Amino acid sequence: MTATVKGPASYFPSIEKKYGRPIVEWKDIIRSSCLTKHMELVNWLKAEHGLGHGHANALVAHTLAERPGN
Repeated sequence: MTATVKGPASYFPSIEKKYGRPIVEWKDIIRSSCLTKHMELVNWLKAEHGLGHGHANALVAHTLAERPGN
């Protein structure tokens, strides 16, 4: 039986298909930003990279959750 992906990662296949970059690359872009707050990063991805709100939010949430101490 295959486990269903839930949460932010459930958006990853559609993000890769729509925007043409692998998730690893998007996470590197987020980590390279001088911004640190969730909504700042979401708004930046939307404005600078043309992502939709849900996709930007999922990427930021998943990336920030990987930070030490989270």
